[in-house]
Amino acid sequence: MLLVALTGGIASGKSVVATRLKEHGAVVIDADQVAREVVEPGMPALERIADTFGTDVIADDGSLDRAALGAIVFQDPRAREQLNAITHPAVRERSQELFLAAEAVDPDAVVVYDVPLLIDGHGGRIDEFELVVVVHAEPETRIHRMVELRGYTPDEARHRINSQATDAERLAVADLVIDTDGTLEETIEQTDALWQKLRASAPPAG
Repeated sequence: MLLVALTGGIASGKSVVATRLKEHGAVVIDADQVAREVVEPGMPALERIADTFGTDVIADDGSLDRAALGAIVFQDPRAREQLNAITHPAVRERSQELFLAAEAVDPDAVVVYDVPLLIDGHGGRIDEFELVVVVHAEPETRIHRMVELRGYTPDEARHRINSQATDAERLAVADLVIDTDGTLEETIEQTDALWQKLRASAPPAG
């Protein structure tokens, strides 16, 4: 198994790259989906969140009330640290289970962990991966995409970008970079070339 981290800032084009790699045969595991899964009703992390922040953050149907929790943690850095101390270990444990499950199915698998916040929230995990691939576009390109495709105002787009790790921080940990400032076709071409490199880098089974 070859374990690859795929990261990039908001509107960098990371989803395009992840989708293309999946089309080629990569096993793509979505960190955001894992993060949602570990706080579903009945999961230990959700119980700890309720114990820490109170039952007001639990909706009537037993699910996490993200708006109520967000109102607490976004205003209080200490509360945010408490939340991260609950969720990050749970995400790490569950993602590792998924990595091992993928390897059990196919020992030669290329497993891509699609993780937007590799630097922001998972910096300690970088050593887990054989390769870190960063999808990169200049801030003005990303702002344009967010305004045109997602309905943000320019100020909102800049705020979202500035709330994440910097481009320099991401690029500093990159083994490979896909530049998405160009056309969609150019991004696809780079991703196809990346896939060939990943297949060539995959260790033999056993």
